[in-house]
Amino acid sequence: MLKLINLLVILGAVLFITVLQAQKNTMNKQNEYELATFGGGCFWCTEAMYEQLTGVISVASGYSGGETKNPTYEQVCSEKTGHAEVIQVKYDPKNISYNKLLEIFFKTHDPTTLNQQGADKGTQYRSIILFHNEQQKLIAENTIQTLTTENIWPNKIVTELVSFEVFYSAEDYHQDYYNNNRSKNQYCEIVITPKLKKFEKLFKDILK
Repeated sequence: MLKLINLLVILGAVLFITVLQAQKNTMNKQNEYELATFGGGCFWCTEAMYEQLTGVISVASGYSGGETKNPTYEQVCSEKTGHAEVIQVKYDPKNISYNKLLEIFFKTHDPTTLNQQGADKGTQYRSIILFHNEQQKLIAENTIQTLTTENIWPNKIVTELVSFEVFYSAEDYHQDYYNNNRSKNQYCEIVITPKLKKFEKLFKDILK
């Protein structure tokens, strides 16, 4: 009986150490991930694209760049909170770079239309990059300068470049919106699906 008890104690200790190590490995892995925050019009569209990228761990739709705390969708749409519709991307820099995320950002929306993307009009739809550190700021500045020099668009780039402060997650029904509503919502069929098809052709080499 004593031997059995000792064996159980040893097994329990081994299990405890194994669980602790697994938790430590998970935490270390999480610490390797980075965040990027972009607004390029309706977050339903941008979320649906970035979710498909290799190296992207998760994408959340939400609000940032404004003054009101914990704004609702209706408040943001009133244009009184100062927030933009944005996505927050958690990514593994070993598998996808911030430069590549920025390339996708500029190739999948029009950064020259002020407070508008297509039929979506309002300050909440403005083009905006919220940098999380000085490195992201420098990369974004250089990217905008390069695109401006190359005259990619006939009009001036109006993308805001501001320091990230806080991200407010949008309501649950906004999260993973396209995948949950593609067959129910006309906006998905008419607007998002055509964008996704172009996106998938353009970036087919880095899709999951």
